[in-house]
Amino acid sequence: MTWSEMQPLLTQAGVETLIMVGWSTLVAVVVGLPVGVLLVLTGPGGLLRVPLAHRVLGQLVNVGRSMPFIILMVALMGFTRWLTGTTIGSTAAIVPLAIGGIPFFARLVETAVGEVDHGLVEAVQSMGAGTWSVVRKVLVPEALPSLVAATTTTVVALIGYSAMAGAVGGGGLGDLAVRYGYQRFETGLMWVTVAILAVAISLVQYAGDRTARSLRARAARPSPRVGRRRGRLVSVAGDADPIP
Repeated sequence: MTWSEMQPLLTQAGVETLIMVGWSTLVAVVVGLPVGVLLVLTGPGGLLRVPLAHRVLGQLVNVGRSMPFIILMVALMGFTRWLTGTTIGSTAAIVPLAIGGIPFFARLVETAVGEVDHGLVEAVQSMGAGTWSVVRKVLVPEALPSLVAATTTTVVALIGYSAMAGAVGGGGLGDLAVRYGYQRFETGLMWVTVAILAVAISLVQYAGDRTARSLRARAARPSPRVGRRRGRLVSVAGDADPIP
């Protein structure tokens, strides 16, 4: 297969992979972030301390994380067909990718938020801030560099999952490598696909690491973290939003 024959196939498969990873990452972050924060809040030493809820949520996350992605795809075929009308193609693959990414990202969020200085949380609470204010103005902003690193790790994992989805007709670069590279013995196309995936992962990792380092450097600059401004309590990083 010549390059001119490969190019349209690679372009279409690349776009499909981009769509699959983009949508599944969005769902994983939107759902996984509150799940991870809840794990911290309900756990030992958390602001809410609800052991039963923490155990149930933790077990659900553990079950989601322990299931191999290929098996998850097969197990979710009925739900995927009900939701998208099909079990084949990039649209259908978004469902198991998103569901597989949620517990993965939630555990990373739990670790990132759990590392926030508890003394800072207590200081803000002593000023009258409620749980929601602590989460919104302390936990998430302070953990932001780690959350960016967690998102980067999730994107890299989902790129790998999306390639695996190609083995069962999920579309994208993995599907192209299996159908043409393996089944039709187009070794050249398979190695080009592998190279594109490697470059994509390297670029995502580089961008994520650079963003996280920039946020950490900004957070390390000396600034009043919690205090009063014109008689009002102000949040971390010296912004002017009052803490209720």
